Parts: sequence; C-alpha cells; structure tokens
Amino acid sequence: MMDDTKETNHDAYELRSLPESQSAGDAFGSNDRDQANMARMGKDQEMKRVFRQVSLISFTAIIMGTWQWMLMANTQGLINGGRGGLFWSYIWTLAGYGLLAASLADMAKFSPPKYQQVLSYVSGWLSALSWQAGNASGLFLCAKLIQALIAIGNPAYAAPAWQGWLLVVAVTLICVFFNIFAEPLLPHMQNLFLPVYVGAFIATVAVMCALCPHVDAYTALIEVTNEGGWSSSGLALMVGQISAIFALGGSDAAAHMSEEVRDAGLSVPRAMIGSILLNGIIGFIALIPFLFALPSIDDAVSDPSGFPLVYVLNLAGMPNVTIALIFLQLLILMVGNVAYQAATGRQTFAFARDGGMPFSKWIGHINLRYHLPVNAVLLTAVITLVLCLINLGSSDAFNAILSLAAVAQMATYSISISCVLYRRLTAPHLLPTAQWGLGRWGVPVNAAGAAYAWFAFFWAFWPSGTPVTATSMNYAVVMFGGVMILAMLYFVVRARKTYAGPVTRTEAYLEGKLT
Repeated sequence: MMDDTKETNHDAYELRSLPESQSAGDAFGSNDRDQANMARMGKDQEMKRVFRQVSLISFTAIIMGTWQWMLMANTQGLINGGRGGLFWSYIWTLAGYGLLAASLADMAKFSPPKYQQVLSYVSGWLSALSWQAGNASGLFLCAKLIQALIAIGNPAYAAPAWQGWLLVVAVTLICVFFNIFAEPLLPHMQNLFLPVYVGAFIATVAVMCALCPHVDAYTALIEVTNEGGWSSSGLALMVGQISAIFALGGSDAAAHMSEEVRDAGLSVPRAMIGSILLNGIIGFIALIPFLFALPSIDDAVSDPSGFPLVYVLNLAGMPNVTIALIFLQLLILMVGNVAYQAATGRQTFAFARDGGMPFSKWIGHINLRYHLPVNAVLLTAVITLVLCLINLGSSDAFNAILSLAAVAQMATYSISISCVLYRRLTAPHLLPTAQWGLGRWGVPVNAAGAAYAWFAFFWAFWPSGTPVTATSMNYAVVMFGGVMILAMLYFVVRARKTYAGPVTRTEAYLEGKLT
C-alpha cells in the first residue's frame, strides 16, 4: 500500500530539464514559466497551483487586514502617542512598507558567498518566527473578540484568561480543518470574502462618520500624547508605532504561496504591491474617522470589551449595530486566519525542506493524498497554542506576541534586503532576469527599505509603558532571544553540516555563477 507521505530528498541537487517536468507541471497546473522557474531553483513541483492573480491578491489583502488591525489592535499606539501619534506613525509606516514590498523579490542567495549559509539559515529562522507569532496573534485576537461579544451581551462577564486560551484552541482547530480538508476552496473563499471585507469597512466607516460624536481636527490628527510614562512625547510616539507596523505587515504572504500560484513570477510581485496599495489606502481611510470619533483615550483603552473600537461604536447608541459590526470583524478575521495559517505552514515547510529545522524530514513531508504540507500545518497549530499560553501569566500578552512578530519580520527584511543591496552594489550582473523588477531604482529603494527595517526592528522591542513590571514587560525580547539562541546552537551542533540553503539547488550556483 502506498504511503500517504513523501520524504523530501535534501541531498539531491540534480536539476530536472524542462521536458522531463512537463507532464508533472501540467498535472499540477503549472505553465511553462512556472516549470522553468522551478527547474532554475532546483525544486520539484509537489503542490497544486490553485491560485490565480485575483485570488492571490484577495488572499494577501485579507491576510493583511490592515484596516481591521488598525482599528482593533491600537491600544499601545493610543497610550503612546495618542490620536496624532497613530495618524503620523501610520503615514511613515505605510511609506516604509511600500519600500519593503518593492524590495522583496529574491533574497538571501545574494549575500556574500562566505556568509550565505549562515545568513540564509538565520533569515529562515527569523521568517519562521515572524510568521508563527503573526499566526498566533490573529487567532488570539479572534478569541478576544468572541469574549468581547459575550461581554457586550453580558456586562458581568469577566473574560477569564483560561477561557480565552480554550477559545484559541477552538479557532485554531477550525483553521486546521480548512487548511487540510478544504484547501482547494481557499482561493474561492478569498474571492468571496473580499467584497465582504470591503463592505464591512464601508459600514464601519459610515457609522463612525454619521452616528458618533467627533473631536476637532487638531485633537484628532495633530496632538501627540504620552500616557505610557515615557520621558517625552517623541519617545512615546516611537514606542507607539508598533500598532501601525503590525497592521501593515503580511504582504509577503504571496511569496510563501508561490509554489501554488500559476505564473508566480509575475503574479506574486503584483499581489504584494497590490495588497499594500489596497490595504494602505482603506486603512488610512478607516483610521481618520476612528480618530475623530474618539472623545476619550482613557475611556477607550479601559473599555470592558478590551477594544477601543467597541467603545467608539457604542457611542453611536445602537448596541445591535455594534454587535453586528464586531461579528463581521470576527468572521473576516477567521477567513484571514485560515489564509495566514496556510502561508505560515508553507513557510515552515519550505525551511524544513532545506534542512534548516530539527525534525526537518517530518516537517518537510508532503502528504500525497492532499498534496499539502500537513505536518507543517499541524506543527503551526501547536506553536500557536504554546505561544498563547503567555496570556495566562501576562496582562500584556497580546502586545508581546505582536511585538515578537514585528521584531522577527523586520530582522528578516533587514538581512534579506541588505543582501540584495550588497549584490546590486558589488555584482549587479549576477542578479537573475525576472518578470518584475525595480530596474535602476533598485539601489535607492533597497537602501531605504533596509534602513526602515532596521529602524522598526529597534523600536518593536520596547514595552508599552513604564515602570516595567513582571506582568507588563514586553516578553518579545525573551522569546526572540531564546529562539535565536536555540537556533544557533542547533546550527553549531548539526545544521552547519546538513543545511546548505536553497541557493545551492539553483542553476546559477551549480554552474558556479554565484561567487
């Protein structure tokens, strides 16, 4: 009886010619360019290419969910910077992410040759950590929204932390079900819910504009406040930008799905840029009426629901409307979480396939019944449940998970884009020809993108206020440091002998061109 799993051969670096992969490519939905790209990268096509351009943009846009995250996960920004801080930090963060999205084409293989292995390895771990933490944050937020809906209907409900964790278990299992047994439906689900995503945005903005009381323009857009106890409002503003940093992240989800995208060489860059533009614009439009409809920051951040958005919507005086809009938020977030878990599982699978993780052979399996990295999806679910346990001991758990995702993401971007910049400056002729590229703008865009990533990386570690206690500490620094120490120990003990990185499978490397 045939085994349902297939073990990836990490030692086989031989490239298949295009004619030999023609039939397999057709069976998986590849076109000629997809087959050529997989051959160039030295990879076997193992998953079906179910995504097209529109469904990939929908997939990435809903994963990002910028307007939702900006309205719901903004407590740290309101405490540190206030309304004006949220407004201006969103603007510069959007500009920074525009540079990052434009720079994210092909990364770690352009590092200096002697450092390629270790930089590729570190980038892989940082990317895995970022996506795992981001996945946990989305599911954690859904659990908190369910508790908020209960609290709206029953003001006496105390929303205990242990119940929140059990709700995380429930929503995580729902995502696992869709990602294993209903995966072919994902593109259709994203296309179906993109109009719902936009419709919920319009309804929420309409309520805030038409039914809520408003503050003056200076208070809403200019005034920067400092409720976190920092030494200056400028420092508070820097700490509070984490709200915008996380809300605008996730456009690179398209890259992690590239082996399931038809004509990925063109569709993936378009999806990354398109999702940044779409989410950046509607996020900005949603943020402005929210800031005007916020009469009291103190009341908003201390609302019993735990969400300033619920406080603002309640000011409209229509409780049923508030419940309906929050339920829509929950529904769209769950669709986004299914997609986010899919992208996280693919990223983890890809890194394990290259031998970068402990138990790589198990994590890097493709289940032949579903043509999916089932083990990587299951591992992602377990990591989510473990990360969310921090909620049982810290009142600032959500911000810690957000910070961990942002820190790891910016570290990945910093290293990767710096490597591309290095190659552009030292040997631009080695950059492969691509269907989409920056052309002569590559150097300035990469330089500015790398600078922004290092800037955001530094500030994402900071706690939400002072003085710092055991329960209010930003444990992102502990989790980040602990994971990277363990990763480097594994590299010294084993991975430096077994991990070569994806670059060693490419045609350019095998032909001796990447030196």
